Amino acid sequence: MEIDKIKLEKAAYILRALAHETRLCALMHLSKTKELSVSDLMSEVGCEQSLLSHHLTDLRAKGILNSRREGKNNLYSINNEQIIPLLECILNYCK
Repeated sequence: MEIDKIKLEKAAYILRALAHETRLCALMHLSKTKELSVSDLMSEVGCEQSLLSHHLTDLRAKGILNSRREGKNNLYSINNEQIIPLLECILNYCK
C-alpha cells in the first residue's frame, strides 16, 4: 500500500491547526451548538476576547471554521462536519 504524501501533508496541516487547548475547546463547543458568537464562546472557553478572536481567525483562515456577520456579532460555525469525529477521537484517546 502506497502512502499518499499529499494526504499526509494535509493531515499534518489540520493537526497543527488543532494543536491548542483554546482551539480544541472552541471547536468542541461549536460541534455541539452549530453556531456561536465570539461572546458566547468567550464564556464557554474562558479566555479573553482578543485571544479567542485570534484563534478563531486562524481556524477560519485554515478552512476549519466559517464566519458570518449578524448585526455587531461575528457568528462562527464548523466548516466541515467531518472534523467532529476527529475531535472526538483525539479526546477519547486522552482518557
